Amino acid sequence: MHRVAAVVVPPVLSFDISIPFMVFNSVPHYDVRVCTARPGPLPTVGGPDVVVADGLDAMDGADTVLAVGSGGEQAPPEVLDALRRAAAGGARIASLCTGAFVLAQAGLLDGRRATTHWGLADDLATRFPSIEVRPDVLFVEDDGIFTSAGAAAAIDLCLHLVRLDYGAAVANAAARLAVVSPVRPGGQSQFIETPLPPERGTSLAPTRAWALEHLDRPLTLADLAGHAKTSVRTLTRRFHAETGLSPLQWLLHRRVDRARELLETTELPMDQVAGKSGLGSADSLRKHLSHRVGLTPTAYRAGFSQRG
Repeated sequence: MHRVAAVVVPPVLSFDISIPFMVFNSVPHYDVRVCTARPGPLPTVGGPDVVVADGLDAMDGADTVLAVGSGGEQAPPEVLDALRRAAAGGARIASLCTGAFVLAQAGLLDGRRATTHWGLADDLATRFPSIEVRPDVLFVEDDGIFTSAGAAAAIDLCLHLVRLDYGAAVANAAARLAVVSPVRPGGQSQFIETPLPPERGTSLAPTRAWALEHLDRPLTLADLAGHAKTSVRTLTRRFHAETGLSPLQWLLHRRVDRARELLETTELPMDQVAGKSGLGSADSLRKHLSHRVGLTPTAYRAGFSQRG
């Protein structure tokens, strides 16, 4: 059982506290506990009080420790000490949204790349000049320490951690249970013009769903535009507005994800995995998987196979 401890530092959004439960509790391999420096009723920003029963000793022996909240304010010294002990003991350390400020105050981000909500990125960079702040990405990993941007990006980071632990198939199943998109790459921009589908039926979600059902085909921009009943130029503009990626970038990410699921759950030869995922050939599969995850298809299958 993989133990996850989310340490909450007010001020905090109740939504941020719920994210670890929503993602990790949908996977049977995790035990999630929420803790804080002063257990009991905890006020949240713009929401109801939340009762947190566990103190900081819940972090002892945790495999993953998440810093949640703070809004950039100073965290209690006992929280910072507990985070330093967890990191020194080998725990995987991560922050959701403004939790990056807590990790920074603990000195855990010194000399590292990190991100936070774009509205507070300049503040993080100014207060902690030793950190290379990336305001334009969903999440960042630097030598085993993870930081995420706000709201939905925190979900993306948690799903990414599930994928690192148990593979793409489990992470995508968790995403489906949470009714969110498949795992988005960390390098995707925070600045998505339309975070929710626009009204009047103009969302490209049906076209993306159609594309997912036909990844084994050589889909072109014209194919996608034809399904969406729009021009290629309009398709490209709206696709980027809704997903933060170009249509072909989005297709490539989804194809690599499909290949990962097939490697995890089947014994198909590499050329068939490549064909069914739309990557074309075993050489193309090897190239894109190695670039995306740093493993060859054979090594990935050996590490993440779920057959049996």
